[in-house]
Amino acid sequence: MQKRKLGNSGLEVSALGLGCMGLSYGYGPATEKTAGIKLIQSAFEKGVTFFDTAEAYGPFFNEELVGEAVAPFRDQVVIATKFGFTEGDVTKGVDSRPERIRAVAEASLKRLKTDRIDLFYQHRVDPNVPLEDVAGTVKDLIAQGKVKHFGMSEAGAQSIRRAHAVQPVAALQSEYSLWWREPEETVLPTLKELGIGFVPFSPLGKGFLTGAIDATTSFDKTDFRNVVPRFSEENRKANAGLVEVLGKIADGKGATRAQIALAWLLAQQPWIVPIPGTTKIHRLEENIGAAAVELSAADLAAIEAALKQIKVVGDRYPAHLQQRVDR
Repeated sequence: MQKRKLGNSGLEVSALGLGCMGLSYGYGPATEKTAGIKLIQSAFEKGVTFFDTAEAYGPFFNEELVGEAVAPFRDQVVIATKFGFTEGDVTKGVDSRPERIRAVAEASLKRLKTDRIDLFYQHRVDPNVPLEDVAGTVKDLIAQGKVKHFGMSEAGAQSIRRAHAVQPVAALQSEYSLWWREPEETVLPTLKELGIGFVPFSPLGKGFLTGAIDATTSFDKTDFRNVVPRFSEENRKANAGLVEVLGKIADGKGATRAQIALAWLLAQQPWIVPIPGTTKIHRLEENIGAAAVELSAADLAAIEAALKQIKVVGDRYPAHLQQRVDR
């Protein structure tokens, strides 16, 4: 697989990474450990060198899974993990106090069975802790050799600038896909100006853009999509037009909807590295195949024109989580 550099940081990773959250958290029951390790190791064998986890995924056991899986080839891969939630629990609110960041770093190093975190993200901006203090704490961890690069997640342009002035931000991780394009307004221009890489999560719209989900799909009771407005039965029906358009474009390229959605992201900027997640080997192979799909200027213009005719409906977060979104 081709490699990409995340902005000016010099951090080089595979053009597509693997989001590991879904193996342990968010989308129903956790994948059996042996199967999770097999999937991560298969990704590496197929050229993936960028693995994304967080203390909050589980909490905690996703990091352990990733650490065990990549141990045989640790020095050949980049591990990204995150701090920023109280006790690592997303339901307890944010906590990016310096002492908490340091404690998370030590605990994550142990769980990941490693001596350094390649990319350490602030999972969500904490309105109670100055970003200068957050960036300064990570800067100290970098000086100590425990962390290699600093990242932010779901941060707005102003927050990115404040943190970057203290410790260069290597990458921003936020939701971005054909059905969530808000980063194009102020975030992407800011990243381009400052030389920061972009790591889109949910690049397949939490599975919707694959075409495998329709109005009749039922999710496991522990699947968080049950509370996402965009995934209500009514909104899934309303958003089906986007999947239909993707299908037509995919058929014309001899690709799948997922591959077109990922190829579209890769075509936006050379410093964008999507991290699709999956629990299935055949989906992993399909996603990796997107790196070989080339979209011409005419293809991209056709996608743009088709999308202009479609209005995606439904918020991407329920109201209580929407308040956490940093502008």
